[in-house]
Amino acid sequence: MSIQSVMETKLESALSPERLEVIDESHLHAGHHHLESGHEAIFDGSGETHFRVRIVAPSFAGMSRVERHRAVNAVLSDELKTGVHALAVETAAPGEKTRW
Repeated sequence: MSIQSVMETKLESALSPERLEVIDESHLHAGHHHLESGHEAIFDGSGETHFRVRIVAPSFAGMSRVERHRAVNAVLSDELKTGVHALAVETAAPGEKTRW
């Protein structure tokens, strides 16, 4: 099972979103510098390491942006510890305007 699929399943289960997109953006970061085993390396864009999560969930109503991001990060804590290098999070409660 892909990391993307695992993330989608966890977010669906934990937050029951009305709308969810988990987008693998790893290829967009090819050529970027990063640390690998204590040495600077150039990322080749392969693997599932950079993601964007767009989620609309009722549980976000009344929460601040920071609280929403913390909720998503908590659900995906294992993935963030074991290979996901970057996670962009875009959240909304039902009825809130989004740009996506």
